[in-house]
Amino acid sequence: MKIAVVGTGYVGLVAGTCFAETGNRVVCVDVDEAKIQALQQGKIPIFEPGLSEMVHRNAAEERLLFTTDLKKAVEESLVIFIAVGTPPGEDGSADLRYVLEVAHGIGKAMNGFKIIVDKSTVPVGTSRKVAAAIREETDHPFQVVSNPEFLKEGAAIDDFMKPDRVVIGTDDPATAEIMKELYAPYVRNENPILVMDPESAELTKYAANAMLATRISFMNEIARICEKTGADFSMVRRGVGTDSRIGMPFLYAGCGYGGSCFPKDVKAIMKTARDHGYRFRILEAVEDVNRDQKSLLVHKVKSRFGEDLKGRQFTLWGLAFKPKTDDVREAPSLVIARELVEAGAAVVGSDPEAIETTRAVLGDMIRYEPHAMKALDGSDALILVTEWHEFRHPDFEEVARRLKQPVIFDGRNIYSSSLATLKRLGFSYFGIGVPALEPGKA
Repeated sequence: MKIAVVGTGYVGLVAGTCFAETGNRVVCVDVDEAKIQALQQGKIPIFEPGLSEMVHRNAAEERLLFTTDLKKAVEESLVIFIAVGTPPGEDGSADLRYVLEVAHGIGKAMNGFKIIVDKSTVPVGTSRKVAAAIREETDHPFQVVSNPEFLKEGAAIDDFMKPDRVVIGTDDPATAEIMKELYAPYVRNENPILVMDPESAELTKYAANAMLATRISFMNEIARICEKTGADFSMVRRGVGTDSRIGMPFLYAGCGYGGSCFPKDVKAIMKTARDHGYRFRILEAVEDVNRDQKSLLVHKVKSRFGEDLKGRQFTLWGLAFKPKTDDVREAPSLVIARELVEAGAAVVGSDPEAIETTRAVLGDMIRYEPHAMKALDGSDALILVTEWHEFRHPDFEEVARRLKQPVIFDGRNIYSSSLATLKRLGFSYFGIGVPALEPGKA
């Protein structure tokens, strides 16, 4: 099948590459000439495990092309995916200007029947707006489909190639069959392709992410109660997660969720509710808890070292909002770094992939050190923010030698299973919802 994907950001590049991997001819389009030139030279603008190799392979076999020529891409394709950004406004609404600009451009370029697919995460009613924009530009027949993505950064290739489900929003049976044919190679294990109306498809993406965000904030609240009552969050999590109605995923305590999806999508579904005269009170609380959670480690630091942190230095292990990505959008590390600096501290940040993306946001506010152990030198404590695999089992003896004093603030509870070792080495350890470890205290 001949496909065009408009937008070479995270969603567009992953989707286009994965479609090419199953034999389709895919043209990825972007207005950013520098980005297209870089892609044509094999330079990948984002970090995603396995993506670079897949792009190079399909580009070499001429199934995956990159261009700034929207008109030619539309003319040569049957299915055109819109995968441009929908940044949140101050009121939480999704900014659709880029989506609608592309829709107008597609309409002007059409030379026959086309299927235009909203791959971007968009609010309810967007497919109708896209159809109206195209209709202003052409008399050619077309169908607009809502096909939301469910990609986790760090696991996007597997998520696309082996989806839990594919959601297709269309009122046209013939279009649904074409979309089913396109996605058939990815659901050979009989995971469902769900065909529904466009509005339901659009809301499904927001509902799924809002539910997962709710689980995270709920468990962070439970962790706070654990700290106040002396309960152990790790035990509570096990007791709750083994309930077959609930399950273990997204039942972790931590320093808050971030990234491009959960914060934006929670705000967007709340805005949709307000637009229809409803106040989504549960999600208001979810957002409030998440905002507070990002500051929790700083509160713990101040409880240990005092409100005035002048003359102190702290090392952050992990800057990305989650492992296996360089994405720092809404990352807890940004909040933690800023609040520590505001309190007078110096901060050193280390991350396998996200140093440059963090530098683009924080500039010289903090110091950056790619070598995780060297980043500890001269610091008063280690603050674990992102649970990269390389941070999970460090040499704690070396950690203790490099720090001024052996103190760890664990924002992901990944060292809670190493308390015996930490105790033997004289560490003070502070997790989230789990018992603190302080030498000399029972």
